Amino acid sequence: MITTPITGDLLRGALELEQTDRGLLPHRLPAWARTQYDDGQMSMVESQPSGVRLVFRTSATVVELDTVPSKRDYVGAPPRPDGVYDVLVDGELVTQLTAPGGDVITIDLMTGATETRPGQPETLRVAGLAAVPKTVEIWLPHNETTQLVALRTDAPVEPVPAARRVWLHHGSSISHGSNATHPTGTWPALAAAQGGVELVNLGFGGSAYLQPFIARTIRDTPADLISLKLGINIVNSDGLSLRSFTPAVHGFLDTIRDGHPYTPLLVVSPILCPIHENTPGPTNWDLSALAAGELRFTATGNPDEIPAGKLTLSVIRAELARILTQRALTDPNLHHLDGRELYGETDNLAHPLPDDLHPDGPTHQLIADRFSQYAFGPKGAFVGAAGQTAQ
Repeated sequence: MITTPITGDLLRGALELEQTDRGLLPHRLPAWARTQYDDGQMSMVESQPSGVRLVFRTSATVVELDTVPSKRDYVGAPPRPDGVYDVLVDGELVTQLTAPGGDVITIDLMTGATETRPGQPETLRVAGLAAVPKTVEIWLPHNETTQLVALRTDAPVEPVPAARRVWLHHGSSISHGSNATHPTGTWPALAAAQGGVELVNLGFGGSAYLQPFIARTIRDTPADLISLKLGINIVNSDGLSLRSFTPAVHGFLDTIRDGHPYTPLLVVSPILCPIHENTPGPTNWDLSALAAGELRFTATGNPDEIPAGKLTLSVIRAELARILTQRALTDPNLHHLDGRELYGETDNLAHPLPDDLHPDGPTHQLIADRFSQYAFGPKGAFVGAAGQTAQ
């Protein structure tokens, strides 16, 4: 077996690689941004490699990858399934693997206390591949922080130069892939496959608050196409009022446009979420469901405070539509999509959100199909767009 160093030219979807004492840790935010916001939730989700994949060309019949995954164990809740590694050959999914070992992080949702139990590296092995030149992709688990230790094959590997347009997407846990069952089953990964583009997924679970450091990261990252899915986390956290939300959106878009003045930019408002359509945040755990061993969410805000500026999804959609209509007068490459076109009232009846906040696997597919039609279809926002990358 040949051991090949894992370097940046074999990885896609990560913005930075950190060498640790145990392996190579992909990050979806650069170090300067991580140091600006030393938040436990953001630290966890940006290191979860949603959309990050190893890509190489080889004639190998056997591929082995050693990793150290980080499992999350929520006290009182059912055990979470192991993260899934999707293995694609020439674009086709050929097998799915799991790494049952690794580190375990125990989280008490009632107190916020955490405890980490270190584990050992795991070896993932794919055998029986055809001994012909082929492109192999290993998509890392979208919901497990994963350190890469070693890559071994029985034939040499070489990088695959990226030839397709780069689509950078930013959003919340839904974009990150919450409740999707495997990494190529998140709606951005599905949409990227349908659109024939290279995905950079900056969807961060519970962490999309119009932060300036994220706007600066997008500004400085080369991309041919950009989309933003904004709003739900701001309601979840009860973090902004209507008075502060409006300038925050303008500032976020202004910063992105500093680096991507002509790149097609699609802003998507929140999909339907009944608990927050007309009830402000914050969002809390449903303690009665938690006592029964289920993870569900509930809205705890007061609708009577909406006239004073409290935000709901209905308020955010209306304000985003107004802002984007105004800006589009001088920005012809700016596009807007009401999130209910991706998942609306009729869809909620057929495919209710299992935890009252996040879509399940089949609904990720539904959202991807609709987004692809709007963005990459015959009259889509991204069709024929050459885009301009940041300089």
